[in-house]
Amino acid sequence: MEIKILEDRANPLLKRHEYRFEVAHATAATPSREEVRQELSRVVHSPKERVIVERMHARFGTAVTRGEAAVYDTVDAAKATAREHILVRNRLKEKAVKGAAPAAESAPTPAAPPAAPAAKKE
Repeated sequence: MEIKILEDRANPLLKRHEYRFEVAHATAATPSREEVRQELSRVVHSPKERVIVERMHARFGTAVTRGEAAVYDTVDAAKATAREHILVRNRLKEKAVKGAAPAAESAPTPAAPPAAPAAKKE
């Protein structure tokens, strides 16, 4: 897998660098988001936790994938700025489950009814 940076823009207002990249993967399948994050962090000399891949698009019939990523100055800036579903895709946040009640607020289970006294045999 070979990654090539097509465009690098600084965005000081959002405390990040925005990249457009192209991944050539001639002998393999389309790389996963985690593999691209790892390779991109190596290329831009930044920790993987600060690299967020916004989108990737594999071109039909070719072994080329293009995408966009952002490298934030801090992990806190990434979590404050990036959209929630993007953070979930990049495994920086857990997905919120709808309708799940926390364990502390769950209804208590009813107690078992008292056992009937055993009948005496005569």
